[in-house]
Amino acid sequence: MMAEPKKKGFWGGLFRSRSIARGSGKLEKGRPRRFDDEDDASPQRRQSSIRARTTSPRRRSRRPEPKGKGKEEANGHDHSGRAPLTEWPPPGVSIDDELSLGRAMELVTTGVPVHKGHRRPIAHASNRYYSLHATSAGNHGYESDAVNQHNSMTQLTTLRLQGSGPPDYPWETLEQPSLAFGFGNRPGTITLNYWTSLSSTFPPMIALRDPDLVPRDVDLIQIFDRLKDLEAGLEDEDEELLYRLYKRFLRDPDKVLNPHKTMDRQIMDLVMYLSSPNWTDFSNPKNQVVTKFIYDTGHANHQQYHKFFYQLLLSLELELRINSRQHTTSAKQRLMDQIPPKIQWNLALARRWRDYIRIEEYGKTADQLRLRYKLRKRQVKMLKRFAQMMKWPNLTETLDALRQGDADATLVSVSSHTMAFFSGLVLPGPTFPFLFMNSLIDIDPDPATDDLALLTHLHPHCGFQYRNSYTYWTSTCIVGKVLAPTCLEAGGWVGPARPTADLGRSQIARVRSKRPRQSITPEDVTSISDRSDPLGPPSQIYPASEYVLVTPDTDTIIDTIRIEMLSLRTVAEKKDSGPQWFDASIQFAISGVSWPLRLSYDVSFINAWPCSEGPHPLFFDYVYTVVKVDELMNVIDWGRPIGSGGSALSTPVGDGQPQKPAITQGDDEERVLVVEAFGIPDNEVLARAWCSHWGLSAVTADIRKTCMTCAIREAYAATLTVLILVEDQPRDHE
Repeated sequence: MMAEPKKKGFWGGLFRSRSIARGSGKLEKGRPRRFDDEDDASPQRRQSSIRARTTSPRRRSRRPEPKGKGKEEANGHDHSGRAPLTEWPPPGVSIDDELSLGRAMELVTTGVPVHKGHRRPIAHASNRYYSLHATSAGNHGYESDAVNQHNSMTQLTTLRLQGSGPPDYPWETLEQPSLAFGFGNRPGTITLNYWTSLSSTFPPMIALRDPDLVPRDVDLIQIFDRLKDLEAGLEDEDEELLYRLYKRFLRDPDKVLNPHKTMDRQIMDLVMYLSSPNWTDFSNPKNQVVTKFIYDTGHANHQQYHKFFYQLLLSLELELRINSRQHTTSAKQRLMDQIPPKIQWNLALARRWRDYIRIEEYGKTADQLRLRYKLRKRQVKMLKRFAQMMKWPNLTETLDALRQGDADATLVSVSSHTMAFFSGLVLPGPTFPFLFMNSLIDIDPDPATDDLALLTHLHPHCGFQYRNSYTYWTSTCIVGKVLAPTCLEAGGWVGPARPTADLGRSQIARVRSKRPRQSITPEDVTSISDRSDPLGPPSQIYPASEYVLVTPDTDTIIDTIRIEMLSLRTVAEKKDSGPQWFDASIQFAISGVSWPLRLSYDVSFINAWPCSEGPHPLFFDYVYTVVKVDELMNVIDWGRPIGSGGSALSTPVGDGQPQKPAITQGDDEERVLVVEAFGIPDNEVLARAWCSHWGLSAVTADIRKTCMTCAIREAYAATLTVLILVEDQPRDHE
């Protein structure tokens, strides 16, 4: 039932910062264990004597270069294929051997992912503000912990600030945390980078100084004339053509003595003009469904319509100048770093327009504008596939309406949401999932969808029930995160999920939850590499006795757990004009006894980075306890700091009582609880619900892709104390 590796030594006290619990041992000086010839104590159970001797052996120091025949390759080993380890130590190595760095890397680190944390400063902000990120590499493969954005239909959730194609690093995107590195490869999960980025501290948005600059008065024809011209690119090789910007739209205060004909001065002027508070602030989430400003082409909306396209035009002029072929890549990046965030969102709008929309016809009034949408065909196919994956209750009629609307070219005119979705005029960030689902709802001809009209990205922790058939939840909602193993995830939505008797036939539910009890600190992030090192702290020798080969028990499959019902309890004290708020819980049947678990905390589940050539040996200072998923209800107070509050202990419905003694973390606040949730998806749902009940985020690992050792190390990297092991089986997605 339980596997307890060696008792935690001194270095284990450094492995994880005190971001999740208070209290740790003080640093002690002692004799390095790896250099102690008289120490023959087994590392299987770390006693206090061992703790004292493991206090200082692993300080990073320069090692002498190997010479002669022993000289290693640059990466320390040759990863040209080897048989997976089945025992430790492997054949040819004694438990008493002291391995060199090269030999240890060959036996221990071949194919393991290595994690690195980054703390990056925020431009124009003090040291109190920073962004946090994590990068991982080293598994010799192309797969990562993030989902393929094409397969998950989330391409439009992210935008690289500089350059084309997917970003190479998470700090390269406009939206933060970066959604290019956000969704995990398993339903309902996130990546290690997204988890670290959640603890970033960004400065408040400060209003830009009003430059008191007003562009020239122009009509729609002049605006559309120039937008049409810019479809062919910028005339960046002719100063006279570039200077027409001032003759048409801006005013040059130095036109007599020193006209602004150079591109750098024009960029500065455009930034100044766009800094005016008279323009729409697209960094404000309330303004990020941009098509609502132009969907209405009536006379009453003419002023707003005109302002939107004028702002778009100036933003496009700026974007094309920044990305001119005359600038080097590094110069573009330095320039983009200096652009205020409010202006960067204008540039994002310009990029989306330039990439996906072309002007066909235009005239003096808004209703004369005809646009060509380059993404429309792709988006139609995407919406059809999404409806099929979600097993949309009114699927046949909805697909008929989609097909007819596509044939008539009327899809963009259904609503501002469909206009954004089918045109691709979508700003990066959390709006896309709601544009996606709202487009499906708006196209569905069933009048029942009128009850689902108030879904909005301003309240992301929500879901809805449709026709009493299924429920659907956002990927950010705790109900969706927990139920995801039984569902599919696409476009930022989890479904089709089980229905609930607590909602009407078609009804929206906003879900209340608490902030998670755990987070990662900046100090934790910058020490990720040291805290999750597969070899342990640096040394000149690496005793084979300090490693153990750990593998989960995949032969014993628990098949006595079933989800009984999803419950939503109305929150009476939280009422507003929108949809109703609810507290969520899930009731499970465990060996015939009903156990309710409240989804109290908005915890996260981190998809483990895959490894290769596993299983890998585990350094003895990574401590863990293994439980089967049906023993979880006996685990109490795991990861709870001393004296802190938490969720009430879950008790069975009726007269049932726990069958086994309680399992606790004891005095070891860093010990990782490894939950073996192999078997049916309900097992993993129970593990996730238990985490939400107690407020513990967790790493989840599919052992077909990530070995138990690498998953435990990633839990240490993330400063988390729960690891959920599963073994995904191929599923029929119909």
